Amino acid sequence: MNSKPPVCAASSPLSMPAASNTYDYVQLSDAKRDSTPLAEEVALAIVYNGLNQAVMLVSPTDLEDFAVGFSVGSGIVEGTAEIYDLKLSGSGSAMYADLEISSRAFWNLKNQRRQLAGTSGCGLCGVEALEQALPDLAVLPGAPLPPAQWLVGLRERIDAFQPLGQHCGAVHAALFMDRQGELLLGREDIGRHNALDKLIGALLRQHIDSQGGLAIVTSRCSLELIQKVLRAGIQTLVSLSAPTGLALQWARKHNLNLIHLPKHSAPRVYSPAAES
Repeated sequence: MNSKPPVCAASSPLSMPAASNTYDYVQLSDAKRDSTPLAEEVALAIVYNGLNQAVMLVSPTDLEDFAVGFSVGSGIVEGTAEIYDLKLSGSGSAMYADLEISSRAFWNLKNQRRQLAGTSGCGLCGVEALEQALPDLAVLPGAPLPPAQWLVGLRERIDAFQPLGQHCGAVHAALFMDRQGELLLGREDIGRHNALDKLIGALLRQHIDSQGGLAIVTSRCSLELIQKVLRAGIQTLVSLSAPTGLALQWARKHNLNLIHLPKHSAPRVYSPAAES
């Protein structure tokens, strides 16, 4: 039996590639030359106990948070107690995250092995069976809805937690608001699933209690985002874009508070369902 302590930080620091670089372009109308910063992405191979499991295209920031959050949010491990070591390596556009996980988690992983071709679009690429796409997840105990004033001016307040997005655009953000209604931290990535994975990983690695708080995503809210917050035990999800019908159904089925924050109207509570 492996008695190693769980990992909360990468065992070896690594110099990351730049999150953005400046590129030249020529205006179509008058051929004027200029330059602008663009978001960068790298291919990150995720390896468990020597077994290559996935290659994801990610922004080269907070990769330790991503590796932990991806592992929990994808159901590969149940929590950080099953992650014994995490090492980052590689350079340029090719990076590696090598994780040592518990025998139990690795056995389950091998039994339901899947290869993911990582992109910043579909979060279910490579899933081989409906049981994997629609897993049996635990129902949350339920939590009160957040006070309406917590969401007042939220779109403007989250700008401070999106430095990369403000600088060059092309990235999504996921943020956490604590039980006092204060924005505590945020993570960014070219992939909306990746941004949420990074946020979940940051919460776990920093031992931040998510009870009474809420996650915020700047992207559309589809099923895989619902599954990630359910696995992380976060009980309220706020999306700046509308949820899909399936995401709404799963939120209601699993007692997840799901709120859409439109640009020009009041917050819309999709889950729990309104009483008739």
